[in-house]
Amino acid sequence: MDKKAVAENIASQLLRIKAVTLSPKEPFVWASGIKSPIYTDNRLTIAYPNFRQTIAHDLADLIMENYPDVEVIGGVATAGIPHATGVANILNLPLNYVRPQKKDHGKKSQIEGRCQKGDKVVLIDDLISTGGSILKAVKAVREEGGEVIGTVAIFSYDLPESTQNFADARTKLFTLTNYPTMIQVAQKQSYVEADDQELLQKWYQDPESWGK
Repeated sequence: MDKKAVAENIASQLLRIKAVTLSPKEPFVWASGIKSPIYTDNRLTIAYPNFRQTIAHDLADLIMENYPDVEVIGGVATAGIPHATGVANILNLPLNYVRPQKKDHGKKSQIEGRCQKGDKVVLIDDLISTGGSILKAVKAVREEGGEVIGTVAIFSYDLPESTQNFADARTKLFTLTNYPTMIQVAQKQSYVEADDQELLQKWYQDPESWGK
């Protein structure tokens, strides 16, 4: 796959459907308290059939390129589930999904679908900020005896904290696109003014201090 072309196309489409909003001069505030010039809601992608299928095929290609031994596709609840379903259908592989925590009734399962001891699993999420959600799912699959051989996602902010978190969890991550590509495409397609590019770049370099 042409990684650069895929990254730019996915970034362009996320901007087009307003799954990504850039607002350097009137920043958003994340739940963590960090001020950010970008807000991402990749759940919007499921409303666009053609784009949804593009994402599924690109994720399937990414998985086969990097994790050819995959035996089970897993989705992180809830936003990763539709994309994992599409990928599992394309690759004709078993599917599971992982809740944030175990149910408090019935069998008290955290993982639904196939998760057997020794299964080589790739987990899918829609968005990576610090990696907390998907790494919690990695831990749950490992506790069930599954072998998480890697993770993939549509978009990552590509923050140092997430890089460290994945390294600490001994887990590889590949994404279709990321923040540096997003702001390049946004400028090229006039989603932001030229002087906004510097603000966007400064946030990427130091998100915790930006805007203070």
